[in-house]
Amino acid sequence: MKFHEMDCFVTLQDQMASDAGPVVLINKLYVDPGEADAFLTAWAADAAVMKRQPGFITTQLHRGIEGSSTFLNYAVWESAAAFRLAFQQPEFQAGLAQYPETAVAEPHLFQRVAIPGICLG
Repeated sequence: MKFHEMDCFVTLQDQMASDAGPVVLINKLYVDPGEADAFLTAWAADAAVMKRQPGFITTQLHRGIEGSSTFLNYAVWESAAAFRLAFQQPEFQAGLAQYPETAVAEPHLFQRVAIPGICLG
């Protein structure tokens, strides 16, 4: 798995140093079209590892339509610190080797923004 930063000013590493919470992990992932099935198998194994970690709340994987091999993962964590500890787990790190060589991830942590009358905070 190759990692690219979603934000050119704030890295995922910077974010994982925070104790902010709750946080939402948004992870844009892509892979060569012929390797989508292998990607899904590896992602499901990683999701099972993360689901067992303290602070994990929920996750959902989305796939682009019309044969797209671009995916979007949305995961909710109690805190950036909980995500950091899960991300550092040897079992999770070892699982990264199971992804196809063409797999690329762009993870970033977010918090909800309150916009009166539109978005709840």
